[in-house]
Amino acid sequence: MNKIRLGNSGLEVSTIGFGCMGLSFPGAPTKDESIKLIRSAVELGITLFDTAQAYGDNEELVGEALAPFRNEVVIATKFGFKDGKQMLGMDSHPKNIIAVADASLKKLKIDCIDLFYQHRVDPNVPIEDVAGTVKQLIQQGKVKYFGMCEANAETIRKAHAVLPVTALQSEYSMFYREPEKEIIPALEELGIGFVPFSPLGKGFLTGTINTETTFDKTDGRSMSPRFSKENREANQALVDLVIAIAKDIQATPAQVALAWLLAQKPFIVPIPGTSKFNRLQENIGATNIFLSENDLTKINEALAAVTVTGDRYPQHMQAKIGK
Repeated sequence: MNKIRLGNSGLEVSTIGFGCMGLSFPGAPTKDESIKLIRSAVELGITLFDTAQAYGDNEELVGEALAPFRNEVVIATKFGFKDGKQMLGMDSHPKNIIAVADASLKKLKIDCIDLFYQHRVDPNVPIEDVAGTVKQLIQQGKVKYFGMCEANAETIRKAHAVLPVTALQSEYSMFYREPEKEIIPALEELGIGFVPFSPLGKGFLTGTINTETTFDKTDGRSMSPRFSKENREANQALVDLVIAIAKDIQATPAQVALAWLLAQKPFIVPIPGTSKFNRLQENIGATNIFLSENDLTKINEALAAVTVTGDRYPQHMQAKIGK
């Protein structure tokens, strides 16, 4: 797989990364199966692996799986929630950032975190203090690069003035295009890489979800307004569009969704997650899908005519996670 540089930084990663969060959530494969899957991803060319303090035992899992390949991969993890629990709210006080860094190094069994993201912007801590603290960690050799998640353009600029931001991680896909308004132009101007999570719209863009789909109560989509039966029905036009395009170019809907993302900007590295080897292969196959200018024009014109309905998160969660 080809590699690209995240913005103006010296950090090179594979064109597509691997979001490991789902391997520690309900319904995940066994530990041995998850380790095998992560190692298969390395063998297939993926070098960017994403985890976080807030993902349960995910850091330990990722650390064990990637131990044989430490010099070949980039491990990204995150700080920013109280005790690593999203529902307790944000905590990016310097003391907590330092404590999380030390804990993550031990859990991952590494001597330096390649990319350390602020998981969500903490309204109670000046972003300059956050960036300054990570700068200290970099000077101490505990961290290599600084990232942010779901931050707005103004906050990114303030942080970047203190410490260059290597990458922003936010949701972005055909299903959620909000970053196109202000975020992507700011990243391009500042030379910052973009790492979209949920690039397949939490599975919606794979074409495997419809109005008859039921979600287990442990599945986060069961609480998402966007995935209510009514909104799935309203958003079906988008899925139908992706399926039609996929048939035309002899690809899968997921590959079309990822190829579209990769075609938007040269500094975009999506991190789809999966627990299945065949889906991993399918996602990687998107790097071989070429969308012509004509294809992209048709897709974007069709997308402009589709209005996606439903909030990303239930109202009671929005304040907790900064949305």
